[in-house]
Amino acid sequence: MDKAYVKSHIEHGINTIEFFHPQSNSLPIKILEELAKEIHFAGTHDETRVIVLQSGGEKTFCAGASFDELMAIKDEKEGLVFFSGFANVINAMRKCPKFIIGRIQGKSVGGGVGLAASVDYAIATNKADIKLSELAVGIGPFVVGPAVERKIGISAFSGLAIDATTWRNADWARRKGLFAEMHETVEGMDEAVNRMANTLTNSNPQAMAAMKKIFWAGTDHWDSLLKERAAISGKLVLSDFTRNAINKFKAKD
Repeated sequence: MDKAYVKSHIEHGINTIEFFHPQSNSLPIKILEELAKEIHFAGTHDETRVIVLQSGGEKTFCAGASFDELMAIKDEKEGLVFFSGFANVINAMRKCPKFIIGRIQGKSVGGGVGLAASVDYAIATNKADIKLSELAVGIGPFVVGPAVERKIGISAFSGLAIDATTWRNADWARRKGLFAEMHETVEGMDEAVNRMANTLTNSNPQAMAAMKKIFWAGTDHWDSLLKERAAISGKLVLSDFTRNAINKFKAKD
């Protein structure tokens, strides 16, 4: 696989949305836009009873923001547009009336942790370590912060955000509530994903939609909140500190 994509497949009421990028499943604006669109469609699609969100490849679930696109941002307006891409995906997941199961097969960084926090039921392998690396490149987990904090609490979130260079292992993520399940093998994870998805396809759609509203209670202001947070990141990414930090990270790759 060498081309980025977002694709979906519906079978027996299960809508599987998969994204891929050759750079460790990073998220350029085009993928973010397509993800938001596919999630919105799945939420309104009558044949869809449950959604599975997954990424292609084996080692990395999602590496977060695309460094190439971060470096290409020229002004605050472009910065707002880019980081609003993350806001739009999170808000699409939040508003979707269908339950979203996350298949987390590998590591997640930054925005990838935000995706994992925004699904309704995350099932991971023991290789699914996480890191909020934003501060290490001069920004901060502003857009994904509300989603992560909602899932793991302010104490765990603040520790993760401040210690931006240290990986937390998958068991830590499970104990803090980011992952609902953790499995020793990919096969075990996939079996659990299939079991949960098939169970939910036979559950009452109205009951699930009502439950989802309860689970996301208190987030109605996120449309404006996440855009405000996107503006903060969009401004910080223009600083010399951030540019130099990103260049150092890219030089390591």
